[in-house]
Amino acid sequence: MLNKLKVRTLAGIAGATLAACAMLSTGAAAQEPIKIGFSMALTGPLAANGKQTLLGMKIWEDETNAKGGLIGRPVKLVYYDDQSNPSTVPGIYTKLLDVDKVDLVISGYATNMIAPAMPVVMQKKKTFISLFGLDVNAEFKYKNYFSVLPTGQKTKESFTEGFFQTALAQNPKPTTVALTAEDAEFSRNACEGARANAKTFGVKIVYDKTFPPGTTDFSPIVRAVQASNPDLVIVCSYPLSSVGITLAVNEANYKPKMIGGAMVGLQATVFKQKLGSKLNGFVNYETWVPSDKMMKPAAEFFKKYQARAGAEGVDPLGYYLGGWGYAYAGVVGQAIAETKSIDDTKIADYFRKATFKTIMGDWSYGANGEWTKSGMMQVQYHDVKDGNDIEQWRGMAVQTVLTPSDLSTGKVIYPYEKAK
Repeated sequence: MLNKLKVRTLAGIAGATLAACAMLSTGAAAQEPIKIGFSMALTGPLAANGKQTLLGMKIWEDETNAKGGLIGRPVKLVYYDDQSNPSTVPGIYTKLLDVDKVDLVISGYATNMIAPAMPVVMQKKKTFISLFGLDVNAEFKYKNYFSVLPTGQKTKESFTEGFFQTALAQNPKPTTVALTAEDAEFSRNACEGARANAKTFGVKIVYDKTFPPGTTDFSPIVRAVQASNPDLVIVCSYPLSSVGITLAVNEANYKPKMIGGAMVGLQATVFKQKLGSKLNGFVNYETWVPSDKMMKPAAEFFKKYQARAGAEGVDPLGYYLGGWGYAYAGVVGQAIAETKSIDDTKIADYFRKATFKTIMGDWSYGANGEWTKSGMMQVQYHDVKDGNDIEQWRGMAVQTVLTPSDLSTGKVIYPYEKAK
């Protein structure tokens, strides 16, 4: 009898222990983080932009977890440095999905880093949100791809459409344009859009050539463009080339009527500071500026970003990609919260139907996972001073939004030489 009682007692203890373990296991599972995986340019020529993007995303991660996470779970960003090198990207996404077992994948920064991830993502049937990828889905036509870049449906044209609109509003109207583009995914796409815009606006193309990535001497390019004697010059380039061409244009004292267009890099504070007064007169795309209208919903974020920027060693202002990094992660969070799920199909369905309201503006999606409406701007730099004073870039004292009209803050200084 005693032995039977002992057995029952031991069995009861064992049962209770198993039940407790099961409860603990269930609780632990509920607290497993939602892992969001991506690559990011933290070294190499795109790092100035990649690092500020990542800080914006980290601020979103911290804020989200401080509020209790999403659907009862914390969130965790899982990322690797792609070194601004497209060849590293497929391996990173294979590792994220097969080894790290992330729940969702999103892209790194820039067209050249996004395109190589697409085949891996498509094979795994994952929903894919990209950051600043120009018309990446044109060839793939992947139904679960969604872009965070304010190009609207005319993706390639959007980068230079405002440039042509501004130029053709002048009297007399310019009639010729030269196109020079870096031989890379983004810049080829942007230049294709510039060709289409030239045709639409009736401007004759008198020069149209590419140059290889890694070019360091831009003087021959500038001389060749100058020899074609265009009224307008559109440059489609990545950061180091954008800096090199700006320097070469100034060294040659070349003064077309308008120059700029689709030059990546000029938006980042580090390059603005490096170039200083050499930027004066250039007309180039921007995706966000610190005007009163645009700053209003984003002011709190930028206070947090700028307070952390020094310790993180990133762009001190974060106006180009810090805010976009925060909004980018935020739309993924919105989709998870609203669907109460991390299921890729449900997330994709939500993106197709939702309107996203963010600190960088509101948007919704149309064909090919692109925005229904463009928010691209053309901005002219003027009165920029040389030196280390970043205060000139905090407001709109040295830059004017030319297009679109609802965001315009002034008129173009035309021709270019008047702003020098």
